[in-house]
Amino acid sequence: MRPCTPAAAALNFKKGSSVQDFRVKTFLTVCKTLNYTRAAEELALTQPAVSQHITYLEREYNAKLFTYHRKKLELTRAGRVLRDALATMAHDDALLHERIAEVAHGAAVQLRIGMTLTAGEYVVAAPLVRYLAAHPEIRATVRSGGTQQLLALLAQGAIDCAFVEGLFDKSAFAGDTFRTERLVCICAADHAFATEPASMQDLLGERLILREEGSGSRDVLTHALAKHNLSPAAFSDTCVVESLDIIKIFVAGNLGISFVYESAVQREVREGALRVIPLSDAPITHDIAFVRLPHSIFEDDLRALFEGLQTT
Repeated sequence: MRPCTPAAAALNFKKGSSVQDFRVKTFLTVCKTLNYTRAAEELALTQPAVSQHITYLEREYNAKLFTYHRKKLELTRAGRVLRDALATMAHDDALLHERIAEVAHGAAVQLRIGMTLTAGEYVVAAPLVRYLAAHPEIRATVRSGGTQQLLALLAQGAIDCAFVEGLFDKSAFAGDTFRTERLVCICAADHAFATEPASMQDLLGERLILREEGSGSRDVLTHALAKHNLSPAAFSDTCVVESLDIIKIFVAGNLGISFVYESAVQREVREGALRVIPLSDAPITHDIAFVRLPHSIFEDDLRALFEGLQTT
């Protein structure tokens, strides 16, 4: 069986015709939905047609691309390799059309950026404003969402890059650290503890206000708690809030404590609405990552954006 490497996938993709193109689109849609019926509906095709397209690609690459595990469709290892290679090429093809239009017709340079809410508002937004002001030829579109949502958009080619604070598969995406942030525990400025807490263990009698499942900052907190053999369920009560701004309002109103990125509460701490609880445990830190598809022909352009934001 021939190995299905990104290079081999690229070779076959480039030598293929437009017939190959719609089969690739079918494959990437099945990768996204992991359901032949939903893929067929999204593509306005019959389910047998979707199956035929996948069968064709499996013969072309001499590898099984999907398998069923516990009645759920999953990508095989070969399927993941092909998905990563073709997703990058599909994105590059769309971006190439835009760049050619820019050169041929003087159109603005399109740049589609994804940002998780915390990373976007408190880390990336200010340098991005300065960068765009210095590069008026760029027309930026910014999309917000959770880490997993943005990674899915990136894999689909719907955005060109993303700034995320959540965990991501480093075998499927290229990533660089944009900034390292510290997650701190906050309470209302006038919150009274029975005994002033000194460690994570001392906080378990409090209500924990935390972000929703899939949030990058929640993932970071969950991993940090696990190092102490704890979970959010160890606290006396929990409250899930999808908005960081509402979390800060809840905490300031003495409804509980929370863990948030330090940069996100500097103003409230300075104004006396919130205070940071100093803990003796090892600091919780996590990287804000600049993520994009690997092996893109536009890597130099994306790296220029990354470096430009760091210096503005």
